[in-house]
Amino acid sequence: MKKVVIGVMALTLSMSVLVSCKEAADKAKDAAEETEQSLEEAGDNLKDAANDAMDAVKEAGEDVKEAGEQALDSIKKAGEETMDKAKEMGDDLKKAAEDTKEALDH
Repeated sequence: MKKVVIGVMALTLSMSVLVSCKEAADKAKDAAEETEQSLEEAGDNLKDAANDAMDAVKEAGEDVKEAGEQALDSIKKAGEETMDKAKEMGDDLKKAAEDTKEALDH
């Protein structure tokens, strides 16, 4: 009888260990699946962030290009206005010199 009780106890202990190992394996499997999902989500988030950063860089580049074009237009316009004013001043000086010459000739 003692042997039967010891055998039943050993069998019970073995079943308990077996169930415990199965539960541990199931928990490890679940943890691995959750880790995989988390890594996939993190990868997707990183991809989205990289795409957003690229879009921002492109947009900034376009803004800089547009600002540069506006600056060139402003410089060109200022240069044209300066040339026009210089020409007017030259014409005024030429007229003044002619008027002075006429006044001296009479």
